[in-house]
Amino acid sequence: MTSRNGSRAAEQTASYPRDVSNLGERGLLLSGNTRREDLNQMCGLDAFLSDAREVAQGNTGLLLIVAAQAFFAVVDAIVKILQKVDPPVTTMQLMTIRMIITYIGCTIYMFIAKIPDPLLGPKAVRILLLLRGIGGFVGVFGIYYSLQYLSLSDATVITFLAPTFTAISGALFLGEGFKLREATAGFVSFAGVVLIARPVALFGEHRSTTVPFDADKVAASDRMKAVAMSLIGVLGSTLAYTSIRALAKRAHPMHAMVSLSAVCILMASVGMIISDTKITTPTLPEWFPLLAVIGIFGFLAQTLLTMGLRRETASRGTFALYSRIIFATFFERILFHTLPTYLSAFGTLMIIVSALYVVFKP
Repeated sequence: MTSRNGSRAAEQTASYPRDVSNLGERGLLLSGNTRREDLNQMCGLDAFLSDAREVAQGNTGLLLIVAAQAFFAVVDAIVKILQKVDPPVTTMQLMTIRMIITYIGCTIYMFIAKIPDPLLGPKAVRILLLLRGIGGFVGVFGIYYSLQYLSLSDATVITFLAPTFTAISGALFLGEGFKLREATAGFVSFAGVVLIARPVALFGEHRSTTVPFDADKVAASDRMKAVAMSLIGVLGSTLAYTSIRALAKRAHPMHAMVSLSAVCILMASVGMIISDTKITTPTLPEWFPLLAVIGIFGFLAQTLLTMGLRRETASRGTFALYSRIIFATFFERILFHTLPTYLSAFGTLMIIVSALYVVFKP
């Protein structure tokens, strides 16, 4: 009996390393293996985070611009809400309120940070700052004017010519590179925008859309004026984006913000006076927080956009502007319960894939 028991004990002991003589030591061995597995997992996580940081650092400007488009999409959604209330808030009034908040925020920050020439900017770049402000206002005015006679989809498609125009402008006037992959991605993204907007000229009248009135009743001359003004708006946006790139590190980002807000306030106010636009007085308590969000988020969006365009080439930077449609589609679903069509979903996928191609392709 003793010999049998002894042999069984020897077999059990032989199945473990010789230096493990009791259950406590076996537990320590198992614990050590678990720690090694945890360390391997942590190393894998660290490697992933390191790769993510490397990608983020290499595309900081692009990510800032995408974040700006998210804030812009929120502002656009709130503007749409305020334009549906009774009485609706006019576009010029919303623009003025937003830019007043932006101007105040920029000037306060610049005085606190003791940035030189807070109001007019450095003397050497004041012309560029003025061009940035004028271009920004013309870009906004162009699309709003065109919406009087064009459907939203038609006006949107024309507006998204700005990234391509800016890439060409950057290559011509700033000596920036315009690579084949960026041109290809821009073409694919624009095709995605067309699928999302579905202009009447290409897709006919079979799709449902919200238009201000029957587009067929618009006079050909008025439609041509709207298209011409929309193209002028595209040129204005191109001027604004190219000016930001030309400023680079020659001026603080807030200088460009002050220039934009000041010009927009002046021009929008003059426009309201000339057109005899009446100021809508808030009648609902939720108007005030919504108007505040428009101002604050508009300020953040413009700041991120300016910082992003300063860090990126004109072609890559303005290419990221296409991401605005993705955020707009998301908020449209959340706030207005509108589902995108299959063509819109496919167009959004085209834009995402093109953006990833530009970001990750060396």
